[in-house]
Amino acid sequence: MYLTRLVYTSTISEVFSSNDIDNILATARENNEKNNVTGLLCFNRKYFLQCLEGSRRKVNETYHRILNDPRHSNIIMLDYCEIITREFNQWSMGYMPESSLTRPLNLKYSGNSDFSPYEMSGESAHQMMLSLKDSVPTIK
Repeated sequence: MYLTRLVYTSTISEVFSSNDIDNILATARENNEKNNVTGLLCFNRKYFLQCLEGSRRKVNETYHRILNDPRHSNIIMLDYCEIITREFNQWSMGYMPESSLTRPLNLKYSGNSDFSPYEMSGESAHQMMLSLKDSVPTIK
C-alpha cells in the first residue's frame, strides 16, 4: 500500500447552503475515519482547499465522491503524489476557516493577500496548510 497526498481546490456551487460546511465536515470525518484517510480543509465561504492523505485507493475514492458532489464546482487537482508519511494524521478532517491567521499566509504562498487557491501551486497550497496545521484544533 502506498501513501498518497492529494491537494485540490474548488468553488462552492449554486446549490451550496450555509449549513453545508457542517454537513461536509461531519460526513468527511465519518467516512475518512472508516477509510483511514486524514487531511485538512480550508474554507472561506467561496473556495475550498483540501489536502487528503491515505492509501492510493481510498484517497482516489474520496476524491471521486468530491468530484460528484453538487456542492463543489470548478474542481482542480493541484497536487497528487506518493508520500512516505502523513502530515495531517491527527485529523480525519481538520478544518480551518478563513481568519486573521490565514490572511498573512495568503500573501506568503500566493500572488495576493486574498484567499485564492486557484492562484497557488500544489506545493504552495500544501506549504500553507502545513503552516496552519498547529493553529487547527485537534478534532478527530
